[in-house]
Amino acid sequence: MIEIHHTALAGAPVAAAFDYVDDYRHVPSWMFGITKFDPIGDQDRGLGAVYDAAMKVGPKTLGSVVKVTGWERNSVIELESIDGLYTRSRWQFEAVGETETRLTVDFHYDLPGGLAGKALGKIIEPFVAQAIRHTDATLRRQVEQGAKHSS
Repeated sequence: MIEIHHTALAGAPVAAAFDYVDDYRHVPSWMFGITKFDPIGDQDRGLGAVYDAAMKVGPKTLGSVVKVTGWERNSVIELESIDGLYTRSRWQFEAVGETETRLTVDFHYDLPGGLAGKALGKIIEPFVAQAIRHTDATLRRQVEQGAKHSS
């Protein structure tokens, strides 16, 4: 099991930050390693939306189908896998004044047991630190640029 907790400040209003993260089309551009994040069915956001996701981790590509299990506009987005690699994430958005947003994310990955799980863990652990740094910097930059263009 791998658990990650990360908090960062973005120079954008909470509505702009939330809308950017909530748009599935942006996910591969800021989430490190994500190569696919496509809606399954007609619903493409909000509670109950389902996505087919793929993440490149070292030499492996891991697939997962994730469902939005919690969603409150400008406040929280929760995703949980319903097939493939088990993951759970919770994104929280908190306004810090009118032009800044505190983004807090909690990730949880369950790896398979036995030798396969141990081998996967050895691949994923170094990847996680790199992924957090990249995702944090890229997401903040893109949210801030999006907020400037929409104002």
